[in-house]
Amino acid sequence: MTTKDKLAAQRIYLFLGALFITSLVVSNLIFQKFFYWYPFNIEVYGTKLFEISVGILPYPITFLITDLISEIYGKKRANQIVIAGIFASFFSMLIVYTANAVPATDWSPVNDTLFSTVFGSTAIAVFASMMAYLLAQFIDIQIYHFWKRLTKGKHLWLRNNFSTFLSQFVDTFTILVLLCSFDIIAWDKFAGLLVAGFVFKVLIAALDTPLLYLGVYLFRKRFDLKVNEEIDF
Repeated sequence: MTTKDKLAAQRIYLFLGALFITSLVVSNLIFQKFFYWYPFNIEVYGTKLFEISVGILPYPITFLITDLISEIYGKKRANQIVIAGIFASFFSMLIVYTANAVPATDWSPVNDTLFSTVFGSTAIAVFASMMAYLLAQFIDIQIYHFWKRLTKGKHLWLRNNFSTFLSQFVDTFTILVLLCSFDIIAWDKFAGLLVAGFVFKVLIAALDTPLLYLGVYLFRKRFDLKVNEEIDF
């Protein structure tokens, strides 16, 4: 690979990392709003499919990006992005905690009560999210590379979906346990939100498979990569 190609690969890696970190941090900030989408008239444990947090919307992007980085840049680079995302989330938590601690002026459009309602639980939420996220992402990367070695770089759809399905269940289960333990969500909502959140993530993971194929195709064409070949810079 030429020096020009290596520089291009580094820039793309940087932008993918920025997109990953933005998606992760935003999902932690907006999680307290729940929305509904009812494509099926199904109710599971008192929760309709789907009643889920808006924080789940940018989250699948992070798994798509780590799978793409794993495929093109390798396991080490994928783990680096995960660690950077964790650092960014904790730093954003520190900023929000500081902003929540300082008193609002009398004329502030957002007073202390409103700010605390929206962001007051962010520290706990980020902690819960990070514990779940850390476990899920490393599981995703490990399983992805296990299937990549086993299939010798073939059957991209297999490793993409098998790694994501399990890691998304671990993520959903862990974060709900922690949020319920901190009384942010009532325990009677646990089972319904677990099923709704996991099924929604599975649907999104299946839908993003063509996007992964497209991304891998463009990378291989741009950098003249063979099947199972990774960029090293």
